[in-house]
Amino acid sequence: MHPRNAHKQGYDFDKLINVTPSLKKFLIRTPAGKKSIDFSNAVAVKSLNQALLKHHYKLNYWDISEEFLCPPVPGRVDYIHALADLLKSDNQNKIVNNVRALDIGTGANLIYPILGERVYKWSFTASDINPKALQNADKIRIENALSTKLVLQKDNEKYFHGVIEKDQTLHVTLCNPPFHDSEHSANKATQSKWQKLGKKPKNTLNFGGHSPELWCKGGEVLFIKRMIKESKHYAKQCAWFTSLVSKKDSLSSLKLSLKKIGAVEVKVVKMTQGQKTSRFIAWSFQTHSERQAMYDPK
Repeated sequence: MHPRNAHKQGYDFDKLINVTPSLKKFLIRTPAGKKSIDFSNAVAVKSLNQALLKHHYKLNYWDISEEFLCPPVPGRVDYIHALADLLKSDNQNKIVNNVRALDIGTGANLIYPILGERVYKWSFTASDINPKALQNADKIRIENALSTKLVLQKDNEKYFHGVIEKDQTLHVTLCNPPFHDSEHSANKATQSKWQKLGKKPKNTLNFGGHSPELWCKGGEVLFIKRMIKESKHYAKQCAWFTSLVSKKDSLSSLKLSLKKIGAVEVKVVKMTQGQKTSRFIAWSFQTHSERQAMYDPK
């Protein structure tokens, strides 16, 4: 994990249970004798998240219904730390303060604004196409006195239009896109995951989620390509546009799209959590000096 990731040494279940006593009933012992939870149990995973967010990020309240995606906190905060390093690389290796970020498809869990604000005091705009998801995110925002501005995206084929204001400038956008290209492929991946967990395959995820969060026509490649095309119209309003990319094979097609559209700089940043490797692609239409000028305090 990232060197600044609070979870790089694993979970201290004693401390987590101290702040969220309900987690105790989900504890199990691994074959090596260590404390853990059954990660195939969606309720246990949510309880772990609640404890992590309360203990490490001082949240008073966090909850989602079973229809919504329950994010793995350690992996999500790795993305935030890596984005902070991306901005830092433009700023003489100094952490950028007063960062203005846009979370595209924030979901009901509001995880990136929570982590970005709590760890780095970033200021967020967060959008989603689902009013019910935003309603839940708003409750989390209010209960924890977060400064995030929530915006309903009314056009499900747009990312920035109707969200970024005319004179608004941003340092970075981030997104966790729907990875699959159909409900069938999403279910197939789900069944494979259950098998890896040693459980009988079924069509429900241990981390929840519903169709707009898990799949869309064309999968992540088409989703991100549309984002790339639209981002050109906001080239001077944002230093870096970024998105997670689930499949390594998706990168070549995305890089080609960025070359064709005239991106000045493109980076692929790898992140490792245990045996899992994830990545995000970042692109900018600005030069290094133009981006650096955006980081100066205003």
